[in-house]
Amino acid sequence: MQADLKSEIRACRLCAQRFAQTATAHSPNPVVWFDPSARILIAGQAPGARVHASGRPFSDPSGDRLRAWLGLSEAAFYDQQRIAIVPMAFCFPGYDDAGSDLPPPRICAAQWHERVADVLPNVELKILVGGYAQRRHLGAKTGVTETVANWRAFGNGVVPLPHPSWRNTGWLKKNPWFEQEVLPFVRQRVAEVMDRDTDGT
Repeated sequence: MQADLKSEIRACRLCAQRFAQTATAHSPNPVVWFDPSARILIAGQAPGARVHASGRPFSDPSGDRLRAWLGLSEAAFYDQQRIAIVPMAFCFPGYDDAGSDLPPPRICAAQWHERVADVLPNVELKILVGGYAQRRHLGAKTGVTETVANWRAFGNGVVPLPHPSWRNTGWLKKNPWFEQEVLPFVRQRVAEVMDRDTDGT
């Protein structure tokens, strides 16, 4: 059933007309990266242009920063047996006329997310990257800064993070508590879950 679902998502063309009307005028290319055995779920926004081309999530500078935040090697990060990467939209949404990222189409999550969640019964840690994922998974009504600053309220099972884009470098400098407090916690939790998955305990 999981293989069938992944094939269905890869074949999805619901947004073909929408994407054709963007400045990039691209075709859908869903990037699907999950396995039922995964214990960590990374929920982000949507693939960017580089990921659209590579078919591999976070294969860009944002991914480099995210892996550093999580304390993971590339090999560990891309191990689908342990980590599922399920963004708010599986396809690159494109750019607007000003060259800015378009938001992930809501229809993608509405169409697929419940079914994906059903095949990920082992997830014990959710890493929510950016406002779109935090609103979807937490029902967050606050901005990213406030949601991330309130990270302790979510216990050991959820960690909200800002987007690891280079555009947020200024945010990191203005909010040193993130690197001092949040990152040590998320690295510890990731290591705990990864180790437990490896040794089967």
